[in-house]
Amino acid sequence: MKKVIVALSGGIDSAVAAALLKGEGFEVEGVFMKLFPGAKNKISEARARKVAKILKIPFHIFNLEKEFKKRVIDCFLKENKGGLTPNPCIICNKEIKFGLFLGKALKLKADYVATGHYAKIVQDRSRVFKLCKGKDKEKDQSYFLWRLNQKQLKKVLLPIGDYVKKEVEKLARKFKLPFLVNVPKSQEICFIKGKFEVFLKKQLGVKPGKIVDLKGKILGEHQGLWFYTIGQRKGIGFSGGPYYVLEKDLKNNLLIVDKNEKNLYKEELIVKKANWISGKKPKFPLGVTVKIRYRHLAVPAVIVNGLKPGTLRLKLKRPQRAVTPGQSAVFYQGQDLLGGGIIY
Repeated sequence: MKKVIVALSGGIDSAVAAALLKGEGFEVEGVFMKLFPGAKNKISEARARKVAKILKIPFHIFNLEKEFKKRVIDCFLKENKGGLTPNPCIICNKEIKFGLFLGKALKLKADYVATGHYAKIVQDRSRVFKLCKGKDKEKDQSYFLWRLNQKQLKKVLLPIGDYVKKEVEKLARKFKLPFLVNVPKSQEICFIKGKFEVFLKKQLGVKPGKIVDLKGKILGEHQGLWFYTIGQRKGIGFSGGPYYVLEKDLKNNLLIVDKNEKNLYKEELIVKKANWISGKKPKFPLGVTVKIRYRHLAVPAVIVNGLKPGTLRLKLKRPQRAVTPGQSAVFYQGQDLLGGGIIY
């Protein structure tokens, strides 16, 4: 009997994943990852423990607070301070869920780990593991997994990838887990309690600088470039607009804004730190569809080598609004996720 350790978050998706695997005959154990302190985390832990009890599976807690702070929170703050807009969920999946958690699970003699991600892993004829979109188009989470590799994928199961949310809710009732159906959705960034701006101010403080237009005319003052992201309209703080954040000049601590929203659209973008799910760099030019943020509609693009070593250039078939440094550009062909990179 193959042993699977499931990352139980206290939510419906991971709970149903565990139940499905048990029904398939796996030896299932549950783990709650303690990533940060707080009452909300304790509530999630209690729900995860209750799930394990109902499913009659062993339950463990991995305390990863120190590692999560160092690898996710500190990295997130460092990149924000450097003028970027990172996605902490992508960092967490690489470093924590399919990094530390996977490693600890394998030490417990697990054959696989499983999560409640809406995505699929399939093995092709050449025995290469492919990462694919989940059945639920609205919930598909493959975007967050672009940094995974073949060594990880062969040890990962994603049981709810072939289900849509309503089917998962129906299964929760079937498995006597109805208390999870109406659990409030987790906030966008799990470790931030309250307003995003308040969190950044507490962690990074303020660093006043000038707000200027494209001609260099001073229009006002900002309190820190990390409080803004490309394309932002609200919170700029002076009349005469609307103005949009066009660029952040880190060297001179300038926030560059413009009234013309059309200037936010770009026909090309550069990425670095590319990862290919197959483990092999493809031949260029390569036609793909690309998502430049999670909720972004994928658009056709052609990938070619960038001018700088280690970079790729994407020529977009349609100009895209607010291409944001630090975010992930993720490449697809049909249902298959080929890889991705960090927008440069």
